Amino acid sequence: MIALADARRNHLLNALSESILDRWLPDMERVDMSLGAVLYEAAEKLDYVYFPINAVVSLLYVMESGASAEIAVVGNEGIVGIFLLLGDGSTTSRALVQCGGEGVRIPARDFKRVLNRSALVLHLMMRYTQALITQMAQTAVCNRHHSLDQQLCRWLLLSLDRLPGNELIMTQKLIANMLGVRRERVHEAARKLQDAGLIHYSRGHISVLNRKQLERRSCECYVTVKREYDRLLANLPAR
Repeated sequence: MIALADARRNHLLNALSESILDRWLPDMERVDMSLGAVLYEAAEKLDYVYFPINAVVSLLYVMESGASAEIAVVGNEGIVGIFLLLGDGSTTSRALVQCGGEGVRIPARDFKRVLNRSALVLHLMMRYTQALITQMAQTAVCNRHHSLDQQLCRWLLLSLDRLPGNELIMTQKLIANMLGVRRERVHEAARKLQDAGLIHYSRGHISVLNRKQLERRSCECYVTVKREYDRLLANLPAR
């Protein structure tokens, strides 16, 4: 069983009262979410839901050819596997750890049991789901209508919002898989941002040097997604 303080490092779990968390803590366990690890594949039955602490997970749609594109990112603001409450226990996406770290997980059956017993928890999770769907929809629009430079800025900002610092460990190949483009195009876009003094990129390490300029260079999609998360999830303790 993990400590209460560790569970509260995830924002969704932190919104829950101690009495509600007490129901989950005996079934929770800390997990190492290493870079590149697959938490679940499309069409697999979800045995666990995950609450990242200092890791970021990418939800990817994978084509029959093996090509993939990111539809959303989840970090310490949320939960991986939330669609358990909407369907039959499986999903059409792959969950891939894009920034390694730690998290906690709970068996799917125990997660659903608490949802069935607490309308407050169910309400909180549904609000999170609404925010996540907004991110997915905005990502689709962004990929269709905005430049790769803007997409990369949006992706960097969303990832940083879910991490404690201003650095990411991420290869160009993995970024290319997230954005659904060739690695050469990511290299060119990252070089432009580095030349402009916004980031420093070296051997898989990305440091954001000027966040304000990065926000200005991004499209409106980042602000739209962030505003919706803040509107739905800020100051909403399920107590």
